[in-house]
Amino acid sequence: MDAFANYIKATAAEMKQVKWPTSQTAAFYTLLVLVLSGLTAMYAGAFDYIFAQLINFVVTNY
Repeated sequence: MDAFANYIKATAAEMKQVKWPTSQTAAFYTLLVLVLSGLTAMYAGAFDYIFAQLINFVVTNY
């Protein structure tokens, strides 16, 4: 149990050294992740659509 208590104390000491982002910075990064995820999904979806149409064309015409 002594090892666990030391672990908790060490964890608390490390957490005091962490520099947390401001709420404005966190909101900006959250929005950035959402926008980039949406753009990546559209990019992948476009390629999926193009390749599906190409495969459909090949299968129906040959």
